Amino acid sequence: MNEEKRHDGCNNHSENAVYGLGLIGAAVYFISNAVGFWMGVLGFLKALIWTAFLVYGLLKFLVM
Repeated sequence: MNEEKRHDGCNNHSENAVYGLGLIGAAVYFISNAVGFWMGVLGFLKALIWTAFLVYGLLKFLVM
């Protein structure tokens, strides 16, 4: 029973690390391209949802 509880949650530490590195990279990219302070804030918010931009771009590429 205890063994089942240990394996209940998937071991997704590497997935979290990849997402975290992607978040940092997206934040650096979007903020470095910002013209002003509020565009930098918007860039940080975009970095939080960078995966949505990635999937959108991938689907846009595949449809064309």
